[in-house]
Amino acid sequence: MAEHSEGLSPLATGLRGRCPRCGEGHLFSGFLTVAESCDACRLDFSFADSGDGPAVLIMFPVGTIVIAGWLITDALFGWPAVAQLAIWLPMTLILSLLMLRPFKGVMINLQYKTGARPGGELGERDDD
Repeated sequence: MAEHSEGLSPLATGLRGRCPRCGEGHLFSGFLTVAESCDACRLDFSFADSGDGPAVLIMFPVGTIVIAGWLITDALFGWPAVAQLAIWLPMTLILSLLMLRPFKGVMINLQYKTGARPGGELGERDDD
């Protein structure tokens, strides 16, 4: 069984798609599907709910890269809009897919590290 270490970086383990507790087991069972539990230390991943966080966070760098790339290539080469679209639409998809899994892994690892859990129903509060 893998050693449990509290000193693991959520960034390092998340980017590699590894278990937040042991850093060895796989966090994902598919491309974006979170596994039921760690295959090394058996940590239950039912707490994991990154929601739309990773998608929202990758919109900023991907949007910046694509818009800057479009503007630079337009200023340098003056390509027609159809040529620009042929380059930058696939680039948007490729960059988004490349970044989505690592960002989701980091978000889930941060959830574990901070003890964050999904919220309850509206109106429910524990501190009343």
